[in-house]
Amino acid sequence: MMNRKSFGTPPLRATRAIHFPREITPMTPLLPGIDTNQEQTGLGNYFIANYPPFSFWKPTHLAAANEVLHMPPEPHTPLGLYLHIPFCRKRCKFCYFRVYTDKNGRDVETYLNAIVKEVEMYSRLPIMGGRKLDYVYFGGGTPSYLSATQLRTLMEQLKAVMPWDDAREVAFECEPGTLQQHKLETLKELGVTRLSLGIENFSDTILQSNGRAHLSGEIYRAYGWARDLGFDQINIDLIAGMLGETWENWRDCIRKTIEIAPESVTIYQMELPYNTVFSKELKLIGQDDPMQQSVADWPTKRAWVDYAFQQFIEAGYDISSAYTVVKNKQKMQFIYRDALWRGADMFGTGVASFGHLHGVHVQNVDTWEEYISHLDRNELPLGRALPITPRDRLIREMILLLKTGYLDVAYFQQKFGVNILTEFTNAYRELAEGEWLTLSPQRIELTNKGLLQVDRLLPTFFDPQHRSDRYT
Repeated sequence: MMNRKSFGTPPLRATRAIHFPREITPMTPLLPGIDTNQEQTGLGNYFIANYPPFSFWKPTHLAAANEVLHMPPEPHTPLGLYLHIPFCRKRCKFCYFRVYTDKNGRDVETYLNAIVKEVEMYSRLPIMGGRKLDYVYFGGGTPSYLSATQLRTLMEQLKAVMPWDDAREVAFECEPGTLQQHKLETLKELGVTRLSLGIENFSDTILQSNGRAHLSGEIYRAYGWARDLGFDQINIDLIAGMLGETWENWRDCIRKTIEIAPESVTIYQMELPYNTVFSKELKLIGQDDPMQQSVADWPTKRAWVDYAFQQFIEAGYDISSAYTVVKNKQKMQFIYRDALWRGADMFGTGVASFGHLHGVHVQNVDTWEEYISHLDRNELPLGRALPITPRDRLIREMILLLKTGYLDVAYFQQKFGVNILTEFTNAYRELAEGEWLTLSPQRIELTNKGLLQVDRLLPTFFDPQHRSDRYT
């Protein structure tokens, strides 16, 4: 399963204050995004990955994207590269990403040639500005679906046109059942520093019920190889609330995770987005079907995450975000996440990938045929875009960084010339009164209750024109 993605916007320099019209300052009515009556797990997206919402990104804005590609970057803006590898052995029943399970070897080769060409085209544009890559992320889909030979060829071609030898992080997502020792050796040799294993659960019954391709034995085998090879950081993904989850099994999952002692653990709360196998089954069988009763409600999922966090803290881990614990918060950083949440540029390459460049959100076309045909015509495969305002940048960075559990008021004053406590007075006051967070002149900090459901809080800060029933 692909990790949740959020995408960056370039930082503004501290030398200029931004003045916002007072008439568009939120928030009436207050807390529009928090509906405490919606505690059942229904269809739709819960996770907030970006701002403004994806539903506002349009093909009509592509001219703005093409314009900034031919401009130099904003000074001191880090640059990253995301590569979407959309192949999987099978589709998980909760997956809503653009993935393919029916492609043959020739198709895979065609796609890999296309993504190298896309990266090469970006490397020649003025937006590069002579920058070296700060981070690289291979996501999917299942990047580890590729063979060791395919990975070596792909990575060597990519590094020839956009080297990552000086990158602070090269992250790579894996499905345990696709790994062999020689494949991991290849990844280590080619510079991967952060390995993310999509374990999700340790129960074979739950893994099979949710359409996962791997089983528990493959987890331990793959983890052992990765640990022996000495990757700088191993992350494990877990999902709280998979179909069939119980308290007994969840406790067992946390115990087993602590026993193998990864540097980082990321825990997501199960969603039922549209366009998944589960969502289609629910539409067919109806909301009263017993299957619906097997999907934990939000209070149960939050209780499971809370339990997990407490167990990890007792085992010596630190909370890094609303989803992540790490062994050493100062040492174990997630550069891809942190750079994006603080406004980095990123080339989003591959079918349906998201990126951000010089104040413009972009997404590639979302079908295989369109993606390949654009590159066959020597055209970047951009599908939709959205130029964002300085205020959008502020809101985006503020809500994403709130996911870390706190905000430094001085950071936003220095970067944007805005006191966020003053600019969003009503919203912060209401959230504090609801015991979602605490306030001081220097720091905004989520309470435990707020951290466990931070994504429900974030639409509170959306400007009125960006509030709608559709996020994607």
